[in-house]
Amino acid sequence: MLDDGEKLQPAGDSQKIFRARYAFPVAAPPIADAALTIDGSRIVAVGQWSASAAAKGGNVVDLGNAAILPGFVNAHTHLEFSDLPAPLGHAGIAFPDWIRAVVAYRRSRSDTDRREAVRRGLEESVRAGTAMLGEIATAGWPVDLLLGGASNPNHPATVVFLELLGLLPERTVANIAAAAEHVERQGTVGFSPHSPYTVNRTVIRYAAEVSRMAQIPLAMHIAESPEEMRLLATGDGPLRDLLQEFAAWDPAAIPPGARPIDYLRLLADADRALVIHGTYLDGEEIAYLAARSDRMAVVYCPRTHAYFPHAPYPLAKLLAAGVTVGLGTDSRASNPDLNLFEEIRFAAAHHSLPPEKILAAATLGGAKALGHDHQVGTLTPGKSADLAIVGLPNIEAEPHELLLDPRSAVTATIRAGQQIARDAKNTGG
Repeated sequence: MLDDGEKLQPAGDSQKIFRARYAFPVAAPPIADAALTIDGSRIVAVGQWSASAAAKGGNVVDLGNAAILPGFVNAHTHLEFSDLPAPLGHAGIAFPDWIRAVVAYRRSRSDTDRREAVRRGLEESVRAGTAMLGEIATAGWPVDLLLGGASNPNHPATVVFLELLGLLPERTVANIAAAAEHVERQGTVGFSPHSPYTVNRTVIRYAAEVSRMAQIPLAMHIAESPEEMRLLATGDGPLRDLLQEFAAWDPAAIPPGARPIDYLRLLADADRALVIHGTYLDGEEIAYLAARSDRMAVVYCPRTHAYFPHAPYPLAKLLAAGVTVGLGTDSRASNPDLNLFEEIRFAAAHHSLPPEKILAAATLGGAKALGHDHQVGTLTPGKSADLAIVGLPNIEAEPHELLLDPRSAVTATIRAGQQIARDAKNTGG
């Protein structure tokens, strides 16, 4: 594996060639005895070692019993909760009760607390092989830490979605003002109208219009829980009780008989839209997203989904229909950590799908969802040299089985050709 004396050279230095037991290009089958060549911040070649000029000598780093993967793309996070030692509540908690716990915890935090949590979350994400994040940021978010990822090679590149909250009409002006300020920031930004039950349609329409004009993405939690589906259909239930408890319920904001597709149609006016969770999308809604897979995507957060008493996640249906699917960790409020490699492993264990499809969701799918698949998500010449290095166990197995073995672990993260993290504890077995 990379050691402290083999850190990568900055852009402009000579080419560097990595040799490893396997490379997983994602856009092509795994390559045994692989050689991946970078020049500065870009990938210039990937293939077998025997076919590489590196076989004749050169500036080589031999990673040994390891796999080279595209850097992971965590398409949905809330880093402000990254200082939590364990998820809020308990496994199987009712969704509205969990929201109460989230709101209480958020209200107890200072801006300094949130900043420290975000810093921890960025560091944890990097150690886990993540090269790009889709982050939902609330009021008081640390501008320099999050948007600094675009120029700071020690952080993942980050798309910062400003969370817009407020179902009541009087919140509309404040949300629009915050959105207008956010879009003027230097960095990669987007908007997140939170959900159908926490932001009114006027704000969603405005966000979609600005998204289209400024060519920035939107992210919205839709079809996440049975309580949400009941509120949309009937206007009552535990979520309405919760909103009334917070003095945040507007009975005119959600028309009777509303469905997730009503909100998908609003998001379809955006330049690009991420549907977060999407657990309860029906066949018509899945087909709607599949027909717009170039601009609309669903983000699945496997271990967060399993934390709640939800219906089984329709991952196979989404992929079979042609929907673009990315993976996310969500936050430590519902997940034990921010390790997207563990999300891949969990999803592979709980869905009867080829593991390469799940790996693609955690790399190319997330990159496409965020609108950066031209830069990251596969080991392709011309793309950014964003890599996750995974130490493998000393066994013989099919490549994906080897990769997902419990003993495999991320050992280094490379972003734009620079080694930005190394975990000496994770060395395979």
